Amino acid sequence: LELLPALRGRGHRVVLASSAKAEEVDHYLDLLGAREVVHGWTTAADVAATKPDPDLIQAALELAGGGEAVVIGDTAHDCEAALRAGIRLILGVLTGGICEAELTRAGATAVYESVADLGRRLDDSPLRGR
Repeated sequence: LELLPALRGRGHRVVLASSAKAEEVDHYLDLLGAREVVHGWTTAADVAATKPDPDLIQAALELAGGGEAVVIGDTAHDCEAALRAGIRLILGVLTGGICEAELTRAGATAVYESVADLGRRLDDSPLRGR
């Protein structure tokens, strides 16, 4: 997973906001080798309500230290939660089983085939100047 280190290398604080259970998130952090790359993560246990409610995004923003943020998500709920949390730059990826049109309708600013695709196209993405 090259996107996470690339974002961190550009000086971004990287926080994962997952609606999954803590055990599942732990498994995926280890599977992806992301535990040492990200600045933090949230799970369903950290909030009263998960996506599309904005609680997970707001918790992730707090872990990131606040300020301007970008959300990268693969479901309409990710986009909806980001919008409800006040985030306007939302990048969708087509790995969640829904189509580009659905992500766009839900609020995605741009849509990529996958996280790897976004990583390869980072300099041509809305993140290029960030």
